[in-house]
Amino acid sequence: MLSFRLSVVSPCVLATALVLGACSTKPVDETVGWSPNRIYTEATEERSAGNFEKSVTLLEKLEGRAAGTPLAQQAQLDKAYTHYKAGEQAQALAAIDRFQKLHPASPAMDYALYLKGLVNFNDNLGLFGSLARQDLSERDQKAAKESFEAFRELVGRFPDSRYTPDARLRMTYIVNSLAQYEVHVARYYHSRGAYVAAINRAQSALTDYTDAPALEEALFIIVKSYDALGMTQLRDDAQRVMQATYPQSEYLSKGFKSVDSPWWKLW
Repeated sequence: MLSFRLSVVSPCVLATALVLGACSTKPVDETVGWSPNRIYTEATEERSAGNFEKSVTLLEKLEGRAAGTPLAQQAQLDKAYTHYKAGEQAQALAAIDRFQKLHPASPAMDYALYLKGLVNFNDNLGLFGSLARQDLSERDQKAAKESFEAFRELVGRFPDSRYTPDARLRMTYIVNSLAQYEVHVARYYHSRGAYVAAINRAQSALTDYTDAPALEEALFIIVKSYDALGMTQLRDDAQRVMQATYPQSEYLSKGFKSVDSPWWKLW
C-alpha cells in the first residue's frame, strides 16, 4: 500500500522561489554594451534578412541611446522605411509624420518627403496586378493624391535633391493615373448606357488634366455618347476636336481598345 506525505512549504521559501523564477524569465537585452553604430548595423542587417520586427526594435533602442544626434534622426527614418518594407503603411506614415514634427529643419527632410510619397504611391503593378488586369487607375485614388502632394512638396522645396528626378517621374505617372481613373469611370457609364454620366466624367478628365494619354479616349467617349443620345451636332463638334487633336487616333477607326492593352507600364 502506497502512502503519501504532504509537506508544508514555508511562505518565505515560496516567495523566494517566485522571485527567482521571475528573474529567470526576464528577457535579456542583448544590446547592452553595444555602440550606437553596432546597433544601427545590426538593425540594417535584420531588415535585409526580412526580420522587420527585430529591425524596428533595434532602431527604437538606437533612437533612445543616440537621442539628440543625427544618428537618432536616421533611426527614425530607417524605422519608417522598415515599416514600409514590411507592408505596414499606417505605421510607416506615423513614423514619418513624427519625424517631420520633431525635426522640421532636418537636412534629411527631402528624404522624408520622398519616403512619404513612396509609401502612398504603392503602385502594386506586379504579378497580382497583371493577373487581376487592374492598374492604379482602377483602385482608390486617395493614396495616389496624397503621394502626389508629398512628391510635389519635395520638388518645390528641394529642386536639387537627389530624390527629385524620380519624384517628378512618379508625379507624371500619378497624374496620368488620375486622368485614367476618370476615363475608366466614364467608360463604365458608357457601357451601361448612362451616356450623360459618361460625358460628364470624360469632360472632367479633359478639364482637370492636360497631356495625359487617357484624354484621347475621353474625347472618344464623348463622341460615342453624344451619338448614342442622338445629339448629332454636339457629336460632330466633339469629333472635329478629336480629329484635330489626335489625327492618327485608332479610336475613330477601331473603337475602344481591349482591356488587354493597358496604357500604363512599369519602369
